[in-house]
Amino acid sequence: MKYLSLIVVFLFLSCGNKEDILLPKSNVTIVKYVQDHSPIYIFFRTKDKDTLAEVNRKNSIITTNWILNIDKRLPLRIVIPEVMKLQDKKRKEKAHKNEKAENYYSYADSIGKNMAFIPFTNVYYKITKPLNGGLILNFKKQSDSILIDNLIMKTNEVVDYIHSINYAVNPKIILVFDKNMSFEEYLQIKILIKELDTFNKEVPQEFIY
Repeated sequence: MKYLSLIVVFLFLSCGNKEDILLPKSNVTIVKYVQDHSPIYIFFRTKDKDTLAEVNRKNSIITTNWILNIDKRLPLRIVIPEVMKLQDKKRKEKAHKNEKAENYYSYADSIGKNMAFIPFTNVYYKITKPLNGGLILNFKKQSDSILIDNLIMKTNEVVDYIHSINYAVNPKIILVFDKNMSFEEYLQIKILIKELDTFNKEVPQEFIY
C-alpha cells in the first residue's frame, strides 16, 4: 500500500500540477518496496540556454527513508551538488535523527513494469579529480566502455574482471563519472556494478569530474 501511495503522489505531481519528471529506466529491480518514506523531487528546468535543477523537498520528513525522484535528463554536474546538499542536511540532523533511515534513488523497471529503488545512503560524492590510491574506474559519457588499471573494457564486464583477480588485499574502489553524463546513464551504471558494493568493507568513493 505504501508503494502504491508513492505512485499516486508522483502521478499527482506529474499530471495534476503540470509537472513532469522523466525517471531513469533499467531492466532490473534492486529494491522493490520502501516503507515509511518521503518523496523528494528534482525537476529538469531550462532558463535561456542554461539547464537547472529545481528541488522540491517540502514533503520530506527527516526521520523517514528519503526517495529522490530525479529527472533523467539532468547532467551530473548540476544534479549531484543538489543531492550533496540534501545528504548533508540529513547527516547533520541531531535532534530527530533516525539511524535506520536510508536514502534511495527511484527509477522505472522496464521489464517488471514497476518503480524500483537503489540505495545510496553511504555514498560520499566529491566534485573533483581523484588522487591515486585505489582501483579507479573511469566512466565516460555515452560510452559502453570504461578505463580501469590502464585497460579499456566493456562496462558490463568490469564486475567479473575485478572478481577474477586474486588480490592479496582487496583495493579500495574509486568510481569516476563524467560530470556531463546524464543522471539516467549514471544510474544505469550504478545498477550494473551494484555487486561491487560488497567487494570490500568500504563503500566505493564517487567522484564527479
